[in-house]
Amino acid sequence: MNSTFGYHLVAFLTVAVWGSTFVFTKMLLLNGLSPAQIFTLRFIIAYVLLLLFELLVQRDAFHLFCSSWKDELVMVALGIVGGSLYFLSENAAMLYTTATNTSLIVCSCPLFAMLLVSLFYRDSERFTRVQFAGSLMACLGMAVVVLNGHFVLHLSPVGDLLAFCACLCWAVYSLLMKPASERYSTVFITRKVFFYGLLTILPYYVVVPGFPGMEVILSRPVLWNLLFLGVVASMLCFLVWNWVIRKLGAVTATNWVYFNPITTILFAWWLLHEQITPWFLFGTLLILVGMYLCDRKNPA
Repeated sequence: MNSTFGYHLVAFLTVAVWGSTFVFTKMLLLNGLSPAQIFTLRFIIAYVLLLLFELLVQRDAFHLFCSSWKDELVMVALGIVGGSLYFLSENAAMLYTTATNTSLIVCSCPLFAMLLVSLFYRDSERFTRVQFAGSLMACLGMAVVVLNGHFVLHLSPVGDLLAFCACLCWAVYSLLMKPASERYSTVFITRKVFFYGLLTILPYYVVVPGFPGMEVILSRPVLWNLLFLGVVASMLCFLVWNWVIRKLGAVTATNWVYFNPITTILFAWWLLHEQITPWFLFGTLLILVGMYLCDRKNPA
């Protein structure tokens, strides 16, 4: 655990930033932007900056496409499950079900990631019963934090199905990152995710046309929030997250998603003066213990 402490700390800080994005996204929604428009603009900013970085700093190592069409298809899939489909399904779920339901379902993706990785990579990824128990405990802790003592769920088949789609998207993203990170650099993979995320969101605008004008985008409250989401929450966090997956492995890294509701509540306490409850503290303890158990390797 000590040898990987730095990687775990980076993973936590990344999830903490993602947990704060609700504030900045809320500000953009209040200024008239739709969730799809916010996603598109933040990914455009991230892609352009990352492309410029590669062209100016890593020009000698720059290449536009993968070395094979099969690998290119993997990048397309990463752009869909880590970009367009994930964000659209998560945001659409909020229209049909409660924020609590959506958070519970989406944040359970580490458990599904563990099951998928153990299914597809049986030879290289074997998990002990203790690790599975740890993931279940962390998942239970996440549920305690999200529900916050109000154990009432409002079932909505359409909304819950969309949230589950987002959950599976992130689990599949973690699964696909394993072979991709073995053959390509973190910067290259991240750039491809942004590009194909943007490319596959375009059909949405055929169904729901419309985009904010430059006077809206360049207004101070919109521009500053977009820059944070594009530069920090998208470009930097995706780069760091893909690097952490390379270092810790898909399952261990994805388990940090359990902390997402914790960071969201902490930001709500700090910025919106919401109360911290005993349920929050109990759930956080369960997550910490579960994460410790998840990181334990086989004795052999």
